[in-house]
Amino acid sequence: MPARSPRPAPPATPATTGAPAEVISILALKAHCSTCSLRELCLPVGLDANDMKLVDATVRRRTRLRKGETLYRAGQPFSALYAIRLGTLKTTVLSEDGRNQVAGYHLQGDLVGLDGLGTERHGCEAVALEDSEVCAIPFGELEELARSVPALQRNLHQLLAREISRDHGVMLVLGSMRAEERLASFLLNLSRRYQLRGYSSTEFVLRMTREEIGSYLGLKLETVSRLFSRFQDEGLLEVGGRTVKILDLDALRKLVGHRE
Repeated sequence: MPARSPRPAPPATPATTGAPAEVISILALKAHCSTCSLRELCLPVGLDANDMKLVDATVRRRTRLRKGETLYRAGQPFSALYAIRLGTLKTTVLSEDGRNQVAGYHLQGDLVGLDGLGTERHGCEAVALEDSEVCAIPFGELEELARSVPALQRNLHQLLAREISRDHGVMLVLGSMRAEERLASFLLNLSRRYQLRGYSSTEFVLRMTREEIGSYLGLKLETVSRLFSRFQDEGLLEVGGRTVKILDLDALRKLVGHRE
């Protein structure tokens, strides 16, 4: 199995250092894009040193979230984008029948909050799936900065295009794929995303429950559980709790076919 790169250690907090909160320096809490290990996956990708400093000045704060804590709710005013520095988040929307449906599964280096663009209010809810940390980027200042930094403006446009493409991909999965294709596509997508972050592409922890995965893929809990068991029986996966080890990537790709 490919070696897993170590995750960045969580920054020191009053709880871990013993220092009272009021003596923690504001500078110590400030996020720096220029030294972040995830910058190649986030807004600063491709920026030179001077432009990076300008983006650094825009990032206002880091926000720590406990597992289950909400970053923002549907209907709240949109003011910032959030870059995930540590942990994972899910975004959910309220379905017509009143249920919370999972709309996105977001990893380190992803940006959340794009749902508020255009309407100036968030259209979904973002919740931490584990203890997490995000960098808040005030959108008004970012937009103003992008006007004078062409590379940053391009990055913003690419982010919007990626969001549209993601939505189209989800619609394709829900609209035309069989149940087994949906789960295989989901696992292959995670495999690629973890590989981009320097982690193993074949072994990772699913922070979403089986029920949440079903909600995201438009499948019942029983169907998701049955498919995980089937994939194990067929030698495609090894599953231990929430840890998934992909044993046969090619077989998963064949299962999805040319759609993936």
